[in-house]
Amino acid sequence: MQRSVNSLIGYTISAKDGKIGKVSEFYFDDHTWTIRYLVVETGNWLNERKVLIPHSALGLTDWLSETFQVNLSMEQIRNSPDTETKKTVSRQHEIDLYNYYGLPVYWGDVYNDGNVGIIPFPPMIDSISTTKENNSTKRTKEDPHLRSTHNVEGYNIQSNDGEIGHVEDFIVDDKKWNLVFLTIDTHNWLPGRKVLVSPQWIKKIDWNEEKVYVNLSQESIKNSPVFDPDVQITDEYEKELFGHYVGFINHIK
Repeated sequence: MQRSVNSLIGYTISAKDGKIGKVSEFYFDDHTWTIRYLVVETGNWLNERKVLIPHSALGLTDWLSETFQVNLSMEQIRNSPDTETKKTVSRQHEIDLYNYYGLPVYWGDVYNDGNVGIIPFPPMIDSISTTKENNSTKRTKEDPHLRSTHNVEGYNIQSNDGEIGHVEDFIVDDKKWNLVFLTIDTHNWLPGRKVLVSPQWIKKIDWNEEKVYVNLSQESIKNSPVFDPDVQITDEYEKELFGHYVGFINHIK
């Protein structure tokens, strides 16, 4: 099932032996667009400390009570490596975290730099690039391409012929934990309208300027199937949406 990422903020995280806090945001891999971590605010339990929970540590989810079960004990989480969530999570910290929990790592050598997930995203995602970041801040093994969903909200969306709005939310597949759509608020351009953009339609992202460039025209977006955030996304709607854009997308060489 596909769900709004923002609707998952505030979900309770329950360890094997008790509740530890609530979800405040998610970290995703910006090459595969897969959620890798839940950021949990522990409140009074750990003196307001935030902890990272690898998504691979998740157990069953109780959607009715809005609770994520994790296959970890409270003691394990209490003694886990500290994480400075306001800074980039380094690969070394990830290694320490996975080693501590005894979990298999998600990264591999599918990509040449070895810094991204083992499940590659569809080919077009390989075309995503940065502008200033490529020139001024070279990616290293200390930067595993992790991005905060909270931080990316608000990024401007630029079509081939003009700005269309900003990122308001994400849609996540609750089985595979990949981000299948970005929800775009077009209120300054199309008042009262929200549209969905697949990561496959992104041609580049300028992380410094906080802009996402999509390989779509304003006209194609304006005439896209109506999206209602209060209605569950169906397979039929997805087919209609992707079918609509087939004739508009200019494949990147």
